[in-house]
Amino acid sequence: MENQIKQKLNRELNNTQEKLPIKIVQFGGGNFMRGFTDYVIDKLNKEINWKGGIVNLQATPNGSIQKMEEQDNLYTLFTRGIKKGEIIDEKHVISAIQKSINPYSDYQNFLALAKEEDLEFVFSNTTETGIAFDETETSYEGPHKNFPAKVAVLLYERFKYFNGAADKGLRIIPCELIEDNAFVLRDIIIKYAQLWNLEDAFVEWIHQNNYFHNTLVDRIVPGYPKDDAESYEDQLDFEDQMMVVSETFLLFVIQEAGNLNERIPFNKINEQILVVDDIQPYRLRKVRILNGGHTLMLAPAILSGKETVKESVDNQFMGMFLKDAIFNEVNPTLGLNETELKEFAEEVFDRFRNPFIKHHLASIALYFVSKFKVRVLPSLLTYVENNGKLPVNLTFSLASLIRFYQGSFGEKALPLNDEEVIVAKFKEIWTNEEYEKVAELALSETSFWDTDLTQVEGLKTAVTKALYEIDHNDMETAYNNFVEFNS
Repeated sequence: MENQIKQKLNRELNNTQEKLPIKIVQFGGGNFMRGFTDYVIDKLNKEINWKGGIVNLQATPNGSIQKMEEQDNLYTLFTRGIKKGEIIDEKHVISAIQKSINPYSDYQNFLALAKEEDLEFVFSNTTETGIAFDETETSYEGPHKNFPAKVAVLLYERFKYFNGAADKGLRIIPCELIEDNAFVLRDIIIKYAQLWNLEDAFVEWIHQNNYFHNTLVDRIVPGYPKDDAESYEDQLDFEDQMMVVSETFLLFVIQEAGNLNERIPFNKINEQILVVDDIQPYRLRKVRILNGGHTLMLAPAILSGKETVKESVDNQFMGMFLKDAIFNEVNPTLGLNETELKEFAEEVFDRFRNPFIKHHLASIALYFVSKFKVRVLPSLLTYVENNGKLPVNLTFSLASLIRFYQGSFGEKALPLNDEEVIVAKFKEIWTNEEYEKVAELALSETSFWDTDLTQVEGLKTAVTKALYEIDHNDMETAYNNFVEFNS
């Protein structure tokens, strides 16, 4: 029997024809936003009848919203992963987006959004480079390529249309992965207002009647499953060219301003969405445990012949090494609630074991030294300060990093992907044949670490021993000998 031709996903087919009031303008409708914020808003609509409609704005001139429009702005989200040891595999048709607009070719419709009576929120994910000032955007007249310039125009049009009404300000909730993302965006918007000679009353309105919420976002959203599309399509009764795959885990930490939960009740759905006065502890937790876990396992895992995060964590030796490092060396240095840290770390291990996501170690090796400096080294130094001794696992990880930058291991070339000056410096260091000299030169290189690590008592001796063991044994034996040496 021939395969039945499926109908393209649409609102009549999906029985979602109710028009929702436009409460949100979203800059960027890429994979992350569709698997993260759009999912959250859709859940608010379906579970507590919040009735929040989204307008999706094309982020770049070369993007395409045509496929979204062809599907009535509907798409399927598959959430797949492990939660407390159990495999989660779910799918949802997301219907919160009401329309998509290309602000470059359809500028007047973009400007008209400022007049939407119910509009209250701006979400964005334009990548970390999106929140930047472009001095070439010298005119208020658009269309503008720069994202903050577009937000400035949207706010000014709204300010003019509603005569500066105090209750018509917006809540800006950016999801770009930079620190103080909302405050950085606000300052650039004000810079444009000054560049364009907009009235002082507008700048005052921005400060007094708009809220800028810094955020921390965390969810892996690989996007369209191009390598396995057929198996996903087989699960659907319709054609969907915009389907998205994400992991199950979701963390959305938002800095409080103006009683946010009263305006958008995140606290009424069962997701890890935290509205807090200070997001820094959560940022620290993510950087040191999740990102730090990736980074501290990287060199030992690659030198052990592993290729993916899951393969590494599932391996008896590497899994034990990482667990001991996180729970016994990293967590105690953070000064945060012990139970919350333990629960977060266990979630991280579930994410590392996700069978649906293939996370290659080589991709983590990009700018490895700077990542180690930010994500792992502070834990090592704080551990020494608190305990008066070296953390065995973090020290072995550091030694493995130094060995990694020799460039090859056995007959295998290693995936060095760092600044040329760093790779060249390590190449120079490894012209020395004595491990003690290699350790001394690598640890004292302040351009790597912003400090001279030979000043840390016992570190040079420990790294020297680890380097010797790594070159003369398999990694598990090298580690065990190193542990015995430091006991």
